[in-house]
Amino acid sequence: MDNRPTLDEYFMEIAKVVAKRSTCLRNNVGAVIVRDKRILSTGYNGAPRDMEHCLEIGCIRDQQNIASGTRHELCRAVHAEQNAIIQSALHGVSVEGATLYCTHQPCILCAKMIINSKIKRVVYSNNYPDDEAINFFEKAGVKIDFFKPG
Repeated sequence: MDNRPTLDEYFMEIAKVVAKRSTCLRNNVGAVIVRDKRILSTGYNGAPRDMEHCLEIGCIRDQQNIASGTRHELCRAVHAEQNAIIQSALHGVSVEGATLYCTHQPCILCAKMIINSKIKRVVYSNNYPDDEAINFFEKAGVKIDFFKPG
């Protein structure tokens, strides 16, 4: 009997560990970008570099009762998917043709970045109230897979 995890299980487990670094008070999200079975970069959601985190000053979205999946521009956090793409860019690593593993379904803002960075597949395990992101992926030809832990 082979108890080895599949590649999707393996990289989703890593995304869950990455999410533990998140400083968001609402959702701890982790992302891992992979190509040819190799990790290119990781990211988690948190405030921009050298700025106070929500863990320290509170969540403006909670304070203003902003529903999940709306008014993304009011969130202090850079999303996990954005941070993973940014880290790749900072280190000169192309993500073209890669797969992005994420603990949560990307929002519409992240979907647009993922599409433009030429990531070809997105695997996620928690739904997010943003159907437009899924529509964008489908129209752009990005393969999307909901990951159900086995």
